[in-house]
Amino acid sequence: MDQSIFSCVLNNQRFKFLAVGAINTVVGYLLFVGLYGLLFANIPFGYLASLAMSYAGAIVLAFFLYRRFVFPVAGHLLKDFVRFVGVYAVSIGINALALPGLVEILHVDPLLAQAIILIATTLVSYFGHRYFSFRRRVPDTLTEV
Repeated sequence: MDQSIFSCVLNNQRFKFLAVGAINTVVGYLLFVGLYGLLFANIPFGYLASLAMSYAGAIVLAFFLYRRFVFPVAGHLLKDFVRFVGVYAVSIGINALALPGLVEILHVDPLLAQAIILIATTLVSYFGHRYFSFRRRVPDTLTEV
């Protein structure tokens, strides 16, 4: 592969977003497996505790990876994190509403329905993080001279 094409792909923000998302998904799953196996396997509904803790860890990891490698910004750490979690909450809300709607009302196979929703929530997440979570106001050059 031509070096310039390879470099162009690696520097593409959409590619980096998907790559970080994939890494974060794997880490989140491994956290779930580890927490369940080590702490929660013998507890009733322990899988839910594993899910909650692994999800919290994955969100924190995703925040730092997206902030560093995909949407590089400085400052406003807490504000960015609150916005980041808000975008995740919107995505989860869309998923929670759309999945039963597609499955129960439109009779779409659950696996196909989740795949369709995944595309939609990935787009919501990308644009939400790009234009909301890590948004920076462009300085007004006329008033800051």
